[in-house]
This record gives sequence, C-alpha cells and structure tokens, in this order.
Amino acid sequence: MGMRLDEEFGADRVLQIETDDEDNEADDYKIEEDDEDSGSDFTLHSPVHETSHSQIGPHDSPTWPQSYRQSMDMFTGVTPPTLSFLRGSSILRSQTTPTPQPSICKPLISSPRSDKEEVPTLTHPTRLSVVSSARFSALELPPSQQCSYTQSVLNAINALCGIGILSTPYALKEGGWCSLFLLLLFGIITFYTGTLLKKCLDSSPGIETYPDIGQAAFGMLGRIFIAVALYAELYSSCIEYLIMMSDNLGAIFPSARMVFAGIHLDSYQMCAIISTLVILPTVWLRNLSLLSYISAGGVIALIVVVLCLLWVGAINEVGFHPGGTALNIAKLPVTIGLYSFCYGSHSVFPNIYSSMKEPSRFPSVLLISFSIAFFSYLGVAVCGFLMFGEHTSPQFTLNLPAKLVTSKVAAWTVVLTPLTKYAITITPVAFGIEEFLPSPQLRTYGVSILIRTILVFSTLVISLTVPYFGSVMSLIGSSLVMLVSLILPCACYIKLSKDRITRFQLAACTFIIMVGLVSAVIGTYSAVTSMAK
Repeated sequence: MGMRLDEEFGADRVLQIETDDEDNEADDYKIEEDDEDSGSDFTLHSPVHETSHSQIGPHDSPTWPQSYRQSMDMFTGVTPPTLSFLRGSSILRSQTTPTPQPSICKPLISSPRSDKEEVPTLTHPTRLSVVSSARFSALELPPSQQCSYTQSVLNAINALCGIGILSTPYALKEGGWCSLFLLLLFGIITFYTGTLLKKCLDSSPGIETYPDIGQAAFGMLGRIFIAVALYAELYSSCIEYLIMMSDNLGAIFPSARMVFAGIHLDSYQMCAIISTLVILPTVWLRNLSLLSYISAGGVIALIVVVLCLLWVGAINEVGFHPGGTALNIAKLPVTIGLYSFCYGSHSVFPNIYSSMKEPSRFPSVLLISFSIAFFSYLGVAVCGFLMFGEHTSPQFTLNLPAKLVTSKVAAWTVVLTPLTKYAITITPVAFGIEEFLPSPQLRTYGVSILIRTILVFSTLVISLTVPYFGSVMSLIGSSLVMLVSLILPCACYIKLSKDRITRFQLAACTFIIMVGLVSAVIGTYSAVTSMAK
C-alpha cells in the first residue's frame, strides 16, 4: 500500500526518498527502510556531527518522544483554521524549518511505501515528518512554518502572559510589597535561561527541541527526564484551566446546586463537571489548527481582563486603597511559586526559535516579551492589591463586584479562554502516551479517543480533589517551573559548553541552579502543606 502525500509542493522543491539497497547517498537526508519488521521503519540521517550523547545508529530503537516537536508547534502556529474530527490516517508532511531534523529526533513510524518516490521539497534543508495510522491514530497537527519577527514576538508574549496574571495581586498580598523584587528577579533569571536554551540549540545543528537538548547533554535518560517534566507541566496546566473555569462559572451562578444519585453537588462541583463535558469534544478534534489559531488571541483576552480590572478600580465604586505589609516571610514561599509560574514558558521557546525566519533575533524577542510580561504582571499586581487589599482572592476576577457589567465580561472571558487552550495543551501529553502503544492494532480511532477522554476526566478528578487555584499554581511554579525554566537550562548548558564556558557563566548558572533548588524545596513544601490543611 503506497503512502499518500497530503500537501502540495512547489515545482522547485526536490527531495529524494531512497531504499536501503540503493548505493547512492542523499546529500542532506536518507530515509532507510527496515524490512525485518512487520512495518517499514524510517529514520532520518543528518550529515551533522553530534556529541557522543546524541549519536544514535540507523537501526537503534526510535527515541521517545517523537511527536513533541509537531505537537508543541501548535503553541506557535499561525496556520489557516481547518477543522475535522479525529480519525486514523496516513500523512507525509514536509515542514519548512531553519534546521534539519537529526537522528536523535527520528520519527516513530511504520508505514509501507513504494521502492522509490520523488517528492518536491525546498532546496535548503527541511524537516520531514511522517505520521502513520500504524503508529498513531492521532490528531492532525498544523504544519510548522517559519514566522516573522513580529509573529515570533506575539507568540512569545502569548506564551508568557497567561493565567498567572490572575494571581499576581494575591501573590503580592501574601508576600508583601518587597516581594515584587522576586517578580523582577525571576523575570531576569528566566530571560537569561531562555537565552541559554538558544545557545544549547546552537551547540549542534541537529538539536531542535527541549528533549533534544536533554539527550545531547545527558543521553537518553536526560531526554526522557526532560520530556516527562514537560508533559507533567502541560498536564498540570490543564488542571489549572479546569479549576479556573469552574471557579468563575461558580461565581457567575453561585446558587447552582444539584443532587444526582444521592450525591449533593455544590456550584463549583457542578460547574467543574459541566466544564469538563464542554471541553471534552475539543480534545477529539483531529485537526487543531482552528484552536491553535483562536488560542493565539490569548493576548487579546488578557488585555480585556486587565482593562476590566482597571475600569472597576478607576471608574466604578471600588477605587484604590493603600495598605499591606512590607514583607511577610511566613507567606513568601507561596509568593515564590506564584511568581515563578508566571514565567514558565520555556517548553515553547525552542519551538519559537526553530520556527523563526531570523533566528539570530531571538534574544530581542525574549527581551521584548519578558519586558511586556513583567510590566503587565507588575501593574496588575499593584492595582489588584490596592483595590481589594487583604481580601484579595487567588483570582482577582472573583473579587470583582458581580453586579457590574465589566465584572461579567472579565469572568466570561476567563471562562472561555480554556476552551481554546485546553485541547492544544493536553494533546502533546496524549501523543506521548500513544507512542507507548505496543502494537498497530491498538493504534485506532477508538483507542485515541479513549486516551484523551481518560486524560480529561483525570484532570476533573484532581480538580475536584484539590480545588485550590492558588495552591495548585504555587505547587506547579515551585516544582515544575523551577525545574524546567531554571535548573535544567543551566545544567544542560554547563554540560554542553563545558569546554568553552566562562567563569562568569559558570558562576551565574551555579547561582541560578541553587536558587531554583532552594525555591523548589520550600515552595513545594509550602504548597503541599497548604493544600493538606
């Protein structure tokens, strides 16, 4: 059965697909077929020279995760929206990226093909990704494409300015006015570690993703460890989306109650179940281009919510009231987790960098996006705390007077945001799980639906068990964000650049690692004990 091309290419693009028994070698890539297996396994070979950790032979087992690059590209996609529901398919897709895909990222596929096919492609190196129903009955991902400088800045801002902004007034209340220094400190540190990720990506032409960096630095264990940490961060973010959606729906309908089979459900529990049922069909979508396109409007949603907050404080009856303490040491661990959560976007930065038309301008993309994020967080934190004082909730939208129209606009904006972000956030996790399915017979439409459904309902169970938005966010920030955004970038950079790292860089990375470890320990302990109480 032949493989079907799903995209059209220009006449000036040439890519040669060759079989094992041919003597000629392709200049950039060679796709080899292993006839010993029941299906044909392809591997991409890059002419670049890699470190000993990242070298994998042509017949080695495919490395996990294989789907990370394409699934995370949804966070940076600006593709035209198309929509269809999940079903098995066989796709051969050519995606334009600045760098070729290395052997450490070779696709996990099993699909028959003809002996020789010529496929149009770009004359400069491209990355070939193949997704087959033999391996995945998965979602069809929007194709990667090169982004302009402006698009890259917007993608970075959209990744940084997320739901963490809702808790910045609460973090200020808990830690005191001096805690704002931590907001600046974490912003500077995470900006620096973002530039370290770029240097790690540049250390070898074949490195494209965060797991690639882990493998280049620490071998397969490093790749797997980083992938698990990234997937855990994405999964926990979905829990936060559900808690946030349920809290605000419960505030809109505070008197909602239900008794089902003798079980009494309050407004939060009922809204959590309804939210889950509304979100569920979005994770069944086969092509997530539409959701990726809409979720890019997260910046607009953020602006709407912030404007509603300022409107209520400046024009409506709330006003601004100075107060608060200078520093609250006892509550500072909670503040550390909440502030660090605000800058937890490093899982997306390698994809933004790899998709740029001008990757040399990536540091300025980070500088602009981090500056906008910091001043946004600072302004909302100060205004929100001056408005609500010691009564500030973990989500400032819950403090807005319910009778005001602006309050309803802010609440519904927060409720609708997860509908576009939940599916593209949980999809990489689902892809990673599907790669573990042992046989092609299990990679079916029904199994894919089942995996995604189980993931969604598991986030519902956790959100009902620990319905504490602030504590869960502090836990994520203290544990996962500290690991992914502070500790691992420095550790990988030290490992990959050990022969050319300067004393200043080594000292800076060591300091950041120590800050990350100490903050992770005290912040995680504080968040866990808070939820236990």
